Amino acid sequence: MNSRLPQPQVAAPGTGAAVDRDAPDRRIPSTFATLPMFLRHPLFRPVAALVLLLLVDLLLVPGFFQLQIKDGHLYGSVIDIVNRAAPLMLAALGMTLVIATRGIDISVGAVVAISGTVAAMLIGGDMVMNNGVPEYVSHTPMIWALCAAMGAALLCGAWNGLLVATLGLQPIVATLILMVAGRGLAQLLTDGQIVTVYYKPFFFIGSGYLFGLPFALFIVAAVFLVTALLMRKTALGLFIQAVGINPVAARLAGLKTAALIFLVYLFCSACAGMAGLMISANIKSADANNAGLLLELDAILAVTLGGTSLAGGKFSLAGSVIGALIIQTLTYTIYSLGLPPEVNMVVKSVVVFAVCLSQSDEFKTVRRKMVGALRRPGPGRAEGEAA
Repeated sequence: MNSRLPQPQVAAPGTGAAVDRDAPDRRIPSTFATLPMFLRHPLFRPVAALVLLLLVDLLLVPGFFQLQIKDGHLYGSVIDIVNRAAPLMLAALGMTLVIATRGIDISVGAVVAISGTVAAMLIGGDMVMNNGVPEYVSHTPMIWALCAAMGAALLCGAWNGLLVATLGLQPIVATLILMVAGRGLAQLLTDGQIVTVYYKPFFFIGSGYLFGLPFALFIVAAVFLVTALLMRKTALGLFIQAVGINPVAARLAGLKTAALIFLVYLFCSACAGMAGLMISANIKSADANNAGLLLELDAILAVTLGGTSLAGGKFSLAGSVIGALIIQTLTYTIYSLGLPPEVNMVVKSVVVFAVCLSQSDEFKTVRRKMVGALRRPGPGRAEGEAA
């Protein structure tokens, strides 16, 4: 005697039809679920894009991967890309946490200009004679000048955080105020002129080398490691994700959402301040008119290329670093091929459109329907299976 009891039937979601629980699942698996594990990794697409660009450079740019040792350090196209991308990496790291909380900071370029201007004005350089040899000395001790520049950047971040977290202004409006006023303030400090720096130790921040590699790369690595440890080894990363997913629910759960939002804007401006010091030290001057111009847009693009959702919550620090490398490699490729600089802007706009389209829920729904229609068996195949 078969003691097995008949299994109950349940209604399929959205229909009145009964479905047997023991019946085999004939649902079509999603395309994403059938991919291999490494293809489903969040960093696969940004890494694949970077590798594709590097392959294009390998084929079209002679000697792209060639490295040489000159003056005790490595020299080559790859080293130049990494060195030039360092300020953008820092800006992207700060922007990542801001976007993760559903925010945006378009004042990054202005903070870069303010930081570089303060440092250049305080350091400057006075020529003195030392045993008959002329040399330049700093107006202000370099350590105090760097602290003043970072302090100015932190004040900018506190201003943005106050407007967004305390007064409740929309992030794009709050940071737009500093975007305009900040660069104007930097231009007022310099009278619209380029402030030249002659103090050589300051140059090491942007163009110096340590163990054969650019010193700026070590600064980026230190900031990345400290931030990643704080995000993964403490609850801070989880709190930021919670605020980005649903700030109201996070506040009702006991999280201090205003303090978290204030801190991420403070961190973003601190990263922008360090980027401003790198740029100023690299060009040996402070150009309040052009330093960091449109850097915030490249930072946002780098963050989205790295897989961080513009809707908040999900974020990837490593992806943002890779996104910054993609942008700098793309810029280097376009210039190396002799194309006009305007092409770079067009390509970036196409990339922005593609990234935003890939994150659109409506586009994802349409794509799933199209994939399902292609994978659905035709009438002839269905009749054959029934027979």
